[in-house]
Amino acid sequence: MTISVNNNIPTQELRVLIDGEIQNINSDEYFEDKKIILVGVPGAFTPTCHLTHLPGYIKNLSKFQDKGFSITFIAVNDPFVMKTWSESSNADGINMIADGNCDFTNALGLTMDGSAFGLGNRCKRFAMIIDDGIVKSIDIEAPGAMDTSSAESQLGKI
Repeated sequence: MTISVNNNIPTQELRVLIDGEIQNINSDEYFEDKKIILVGVPGAFTPTCHLTHLPGYIKNLSKFQDKGFSITFIAVNDPFVMKTWSESSNADGINMIADGNCDFTNALGLTMDGSAFGLGNRCKRFAMIIDDGIVKSIDIEAPGAMDTSSAESQLGKI
């Protein structure tokens, strides 16, 4: 079942890249007392994710911060790939969740089957506004689309 507005973020152990360091942290602790835009992407370095989606959030990061929000990206990639993606993209200030086993993505109900493209199970493209661990808004993109989960769209909602 897909997570919905007013649901709590599921409790999971996360591997999060914070300030360039990979940390294991419980999701309850990570989302507690924070306003976070959680952005799901099918994969680091995939064309739309790398060339459009992440750059929009990098460009607008200070606007989100001015409104009291931080940005976290999640992809079904290992922590080393997420760290390299962050570094090569100059995504300073954006945290990255490495969901290599697809555990958190499954718990959110946001898994897609990318087997036709040789990707296996991946994360759907989405953006979620979370306040103190509670989902306030979720925008899940249609396959191949990148519109409602864009930085500009999410800025318009907060």
